[in-house]
Amino acid sequence: MSTLKNYMMIFRYSPNPEYQPTEADLSEQRQAWGAFIGNIAIQEKLDSTHQLGFEGIQIAADTSTQEGIHISDGYTMGGNMIVKAQSMEEAVTMAKGCPILHMGGTVEVRDIIPMES
Repeated sequence: MSTLKNYMMIFRYSPNPEYQPTEADLSEQRQAWGAFIGNIAIQEKLDSTHQLGFEGIQIAADTSTQEGIHISDGYTMGGNMIVKAQSMEEAVTMAKGCPILHMGGTVEVRDIIPMES
């Protein structure tokens, strides 16, 4: 049996301040995310997951700050998930079930390089 490695899924979406989801929309989204995350957890392949908030401060190399979240090419990062998989291909297969894809967002799967102490 091969050793599982950690991979990070990075979730991006295009913010739309004009879109105000209904309670039904929010409930449907929560259920979809719960099923997606739960399926990975049941397989014992979930390490961690985080949803990012909508407030932030960006710090530049000269240490100046700017309020707001970073948006590039119309997308911002909405969260991440670290999963255990035998290969990049397996992690990509898991990511293809992500609800953000049905909302027009994207998932980037990256390998994780352990930091040496």
